[in-house]
Amino acid sequence: GLIACTNTIANDEEYFDYGVHFFVDDYDFGCVYEYPEKTYPIYSQYRFCCTPDYSVYGEMPPWRQIESIAHSRWCGAWWQEKGMTVFPTISWDKYPSFDYCFEGVECGSIVVVATYACRMERAGFMRGYDAMLERIQPELVICYGNLFSNMRGNILPVSVCHPRQFHRELKVRMR
Repeated sequence: GLIACTNTIANDEEYFDYGVHFFVDDYDFGCVYEYPEKTYPIYSQYRFCCTPDYSVYGEMPPWRQIESIAHSRWCGAWWQEKGMTVFPTISWDKYPSFDYCFEGVECGSIVVVATYACRMERAGFMRGYDAMLERIQPELVICYGNLFSNMRGNILPVSVCHPRQFHRELKVRMR
């Protein structure tokens, strides 16, 4: 399953086999980028971390969107350097963000997206999703939330309500 970064605790023996997600408000995890050494002991005890999902909203100037993506990628690189398993979270807004929102992610990676609490309409989400498939060609897409009927690719849905099923399916697909 996935556990929200806001629900992580020290010495979490119950959920150590979960991954950590950041599909919460940005202010709930601002310290991750600013003080990574403070949050590392907590997040490193879990099976993997998704990179932080800093907001990339259309009303933000492009430089702020780029900054959000850069902060997310930097956290992932820092955690990987420390030996953690990290899956990049991919976020986008409208078309102009497609020029930079997929940067820094290796082709063929396992990536994470979210339909849960998606602010954009389904058609807008799908334009970005299809562009992500074309640019990154992910091995696996972990989708937090309900799948949209026209989503394609090797997708592992993560139920917001039933996270335990997720790890059984992930283990099978990663063999």
